[in-house]
Amino acid sequence: MAAIPAPEKAILRELAKKQLEYAKLPVMEERKKLWMLHNRLEGKRPMVVMEEDTFFKDILPPSRCEHPLAARMEQQICKIIAAHETFDDDKIVPDFFQVNFEISVDFLGVKQKRTRAAEGLGFHIEPAFADLEEGLPLLKPSEYIYCKEETENYAAAAKDVLGDILPVVLKNSFNHWFVTPTQHVVNLMGMENMYCAMMVEPDDFHRLMGAITDDLLRCLRWQEEKGLLLLNNRNDYMGSGSFCFSDELPAPGSNAAKGGKAVSRDTWGHLNSQESIGISPGQFHEFVYPYYEKLAKEFGLVYYGCCEPVHAYWDNSLSRLPNLRKISISPWCDEEIMGEKLAGSKVIYSRKPSPNFIGIKAEFDEEAFIAYVKKTAAAVKGRCKAEFIFRDIYTLHGNLGKTRKAVEITRHIAETLY
Repeated sequence: MAAIPAPEKAILRELAKKQLEYAKLPVMEERKKLWMLHNRLEGKRPMVVMEEDTFFKDILPPSRCEHPLAARMEQQICKIIAAHETFDDDKIVPDFFQVNFEISVDFLGVKQKRTRAAEGLGFHIEPAFADLEEGLPLLKPSEYIYCKEETENYAAAAKDVLGDILPVVLKNSFNHWFVTPTQHVVNLMGMENMYCAMMVEPDDFHRLMGAITDDLLRCLRWQEEKGLLLLNNRNDYMGSGSFCFSDELPAPGSNAAKGGKAVSRDTWGHLNSQESIGISPGQFHEFVYPYYEKLAKEFGLVYYGCCEPVHAYWDNSLSRLPNLRKISISPWCDEEIMGEKLAGSKVIYSRKPSPNFIGIKAEFDEEAFIAYVKKTAAAVKGRCKAEFIFRDIYTLHGNLGKTRKAVEITRHIAETLY
């Protein structure tokens, strides 16, 4: 590939200096301390995050770079700058440039296929098999591949252009969404077939869940062996929108704490089972929970959940999940019930407000939004630690200011909770 042209290097360096300027603001150090206290259950106030990944095109300036690597770097830095300038939530502007390990996988040796809608986000999974009598014999151990050349090429390009301004730091983002057994089941056989298999092929379904879980454990061991599993206890994303600042990990006396290789128990993990919302609490405990329990034991701290409502599965299953520190309280969850359940616990109430107030139309109904956030505040106040994470907002309809207003309102109400 041709070298990045000098004018585009100049653009990137200008952007990197702006990112560093924001990273050095005194408020960033204050937020780091707040996150550290928050994650060890000593928080001074709930943290507020606005996740921009789904609407970043609304807030990014037009791209000025054409070289593929330069354009990639430009977008990465501009996302950080634009988020800070647009809504200034509790994310920490990093004082480094992040390069993620490129990892590919041939999962269980079965080709997976999706048919996507011509426009929009919709897709249909084409099942590789319809029943487990047919499917189980097809499975073989997954092949995990570290794409070293791709990773190092991007890191080298970033160091060449930005390294004297922003240190280039390698990170592992592979486990953010990968340790999710039921998602893998659906990817293999489709959701309807998954539900049917629990009823008509229960023993084989357990074999499938066991095979997937064992393969995910093997993936963690592979990452450890290759030196790809890194500590994620500072300005690291984990769970569905939260951050990992922690002085509890790695455990004192561990090999990682002494500067050695990290293992999964030194890190945060994220588990979710959005695909199982159609089954009863009893079925969840029988067919899903044992495998998630096994995986949760592999991590030092666990964030559980995404969009699934967790209240129905709390008492019999999720309340017993090892190392659980945060649980997602989605718009479909009974927030009052979960406020009661988490009272006095060591689990943070990770609230996901409905995106409808910000993402459905250009106007921002401030009065309705205040009432909505106050409802969550009433469920939490005096009971448990909480955080607010805005996700799945796909467009701002041209009204960028409502994101800042939503953050300000949520912060103001949240500050009354402790």
